[in-house]
Amino acid sequence: MGTRPVRARGLGLPWMGHERQRLPMLNVETSSEAHDAIRALVRRFDPDAIDVPGGSARIRLEASGAAWDVLVRDGSAELEPAERRIGADCLLSAEPEAWVEIASDVRGGMQAFREGRLQVRRNLHLGVGFLAATSSMTDPARLRFDSVRTKKARISILRAGAGEPMICVHGLGGTKASFLPTVAALADRHRVIALDLPGFGESDKPIAAAYDAPYFAGSVTGLMDALEIDSAHIVGNSLGGRVAIEMGLLDRERVRSLVLLSPALAWLRNRPWKWLLQLPLPRLGLIQPTPRFVTEPIVRRLIPGANDGWVAAGVDEFLRCYLTPRGRTAFYEAARNIYMDEPSGDDGFWPRLGGLECDTMFVWGRQDTLVPLAFRKHVERALPRVRHVVLDCGHVPQLELPRETHAAIRDFVPASR
Repeated sequence: MGTRPVRARGLGLPWMGHERQRLPMLNVETSSEAHDAIRALVRRFDPDAIDVPGGSARIRLEASGAAWDVLVRDGSAELEPAERRIGADCLLSAEPEAWVEIASDVRGGMQAFREGRLQVRRNLHLGVGFLAATSSMTDPARLRFDSVRTKKARISILRAGAGEPMICVHGLGGTKASFLPTVAALADRHRVIALDLPGFGESDKPIAAAYDAPYFAGSVTGLMDALEIDSAHIVGNSLGGRVAIEMGLLDRERVRSLVLLSPALAWLRNRPWKWLLQLPLPRLGLIQPTPRFVTEPIVRRLIPGANDGWVAAGVDEFLRCYLTPRGRTAFYEAARNIYMDEPSGDDGFWPRLGGLECDTMFVWGRQDTLVPLAFRKHVERALPRVRHVVLDCGHVPQLELPRETHAAIRDFVPASR
């Protein structure tokens, strides 16, 4: 098994660093197969399919105890034996036979990821971006990660497919990665774009931003302007659903239809902490001590299944932003604005909701404790003609019941003509 660096397309320079300490190769035969497969992946690295924040990253690939680092910088990828003393930005792990399958099938990486045979941790943006960049697909409709400069901020997106545009907006504390199953399920009939809202994921995190529904709605339409999209179908989950509703009210000519997956809605009950949250408390996030060794165990104890599968990766995404001062401030401000959303009065949410005119579908989770199914009756009073779908899931239908959720979307949103 050689240790000579493998470069994609002959680009890049040899990695200069400390003396390397190799991880153990536990099974020579299977490790060799995995190494050959990973070398093949790196050789077909396409920098146009991945967006690397800061221009460089260390992506660690593991197989049965063996590990290698892919060093991505300046548009090139280089394979080296992994170094334990240097932390990786992203970790991908699979059995050797899965790596062989991934290398031999252009769709193998995403297939193994969806089936749980390939684990991506620490940074889904980089991990899935690496899979997209090594798929060897060149079709313009292939999965790609990009950074788009709008008039107000830099927005990170992933996209795939062709046809009428469909824009997916994530929930509070989430990222565009929560819509990876949606992109995979609907890219055969739509140009599907999932974005990181400002303040989340890889997008800019301006300190002075409002981080309320009108601000986020303007951010999405700003992205549409930058991508030269006149109108689109909007799919939103949780906070993203509230943003989608605001788009339908403020920029109705830009919205072809709305799919609202457990959308955040204005509270109808008494809000006992309203008086306190009128203070600028979210700014405390800029100075709040938040060491990872304290914060991460608390978060994982609070969330069921936080160390397994999609949930574990989702917690990774949340922590990656929350552990930064700007990300923490954005999270607090957005959470406060959800709580403070005024339900009544001339400018209140529920009176305004009746003015929503575009085709709309609400998808409710029967087990959702954040936006309970009981809200449906209030929506029906305001919008008696919209479609409702009830699924036996919690707050994130597209991840918990992807097949049923995407079947409902396919039935509701017409295929591109």
